[in-house]
Amino acid sequence: MMDYKLFDLGDVKLQSGMTIPDAKLAYKTYGELNAAKDNVIVYPTWYSGQHYENEWLIGAGKALDPDKYFIIVPNMLNNGLSSSPSNTPAPYDAARFPRVTAYDNVQLQWRLVTEAFGIEKIALVTGWSMGALQTYHWGAMYPDMVERILPFQGSAKCSRHNFVFLEGVKAALQADAAFLDGWYEKQPVKGLRAAARVYAGWGLSQKFYRDHMDLDALGYASLEDFLVSFWEGWLLAKDANNLLGMLWTWQNGDISHNPLFGGDLVKALSAIKAKAIVMPSSTDLYFPVADNEFEVKHMPNAELRVVETSWGHFAGGPGTSPDDIEVLDQALKELLAS
Repeated sequence: MMDYKLFDLGDVKLQSGMTIPDAKLAYKTYGELNAAKDNVIVYPTWYSGQHYENEWLIGAGKALDPDKYFIIVPNMLNNGLSSSPSNTPAPYDAARFPRVTAYDNVQLQWRLVTEAFGIEKIALVTGWSMGALQTYHWGAMYPDMVERILPFQGSAKCSRHNFVFLEGVKAALQADAAFLDGWYEKQPVKGLRAAARVYAGWGLSQKFYRDHMDLDALGYASLEDFLVSFWEGWLLAKDANNLLGMLWTWQNGDISHNPLFGGDLVKALSAIKAKAIVMPSSTDLYFPVADNEFEVKHMPNAELRVVETSWGHFAGGPGTSPDDIEVLDQALKELLAS
């Protein structure tokens, strides 16, 4: 049973110069929009994630409380619910699905928010990982609309090191002979499993593995059990072309790469008027603290708040580390109360 809605976007022209015909944006809302339309939170999805995988941060008594706020979770293009290689008809299907930027995604999310709901002010935008990338875009692209942002375990621009890590994931997936340059009839299972093994060395910290947290905190029987069940199980549920589409979006993430800022990252960061708490993980191998330190330095109303954790990138989701979730939830409550 479908628990989300589709917003019809029509034919969408992208930054790439290509068009997605009859594009759809999948979304789910939680709570009720108040009469003043000022209780709005936008909470974008992350790499491979769909709206239900954001729900661990939503609930009564939490910062993202649907009894108080109207929470919109838009699904990224390429994630299998919004327009994606896996659900778009020829000629733009599979390997021919156009390249999509975070700028494209947020423009379309803005259309959803304004056209479907008539919203003019957003109390908060927040997101993990690629959701954080979209959060930065919201702040820079719509500075008079967005009052607060809290990007966690993510950055405003994909670093060169991050780009290289993702090249490893991409190469592992595409090396499977069954991939057939994206025109596979069945999912390239060997490639998905190999990509998951690459990811496993980056998603969690050295200390996580050194302390056997896969066994003691998560309860797996062995390291191999963890690699197969947690990591391979995650990617085997996904479509390879969808993953590669989102990976391209991630690698080309940059809040300044658009007509508004012309590639000037400092100008883009300086345009963010929203009150911001930026929350990196102390052990994140994708998005090190130093990247966020640079960003906060150039944001006019931002605070850097490092999460001290052994959970690496997964300190922020999807609901894996209870202690880190509590730290994040308290920061969100503080920001919303400010």
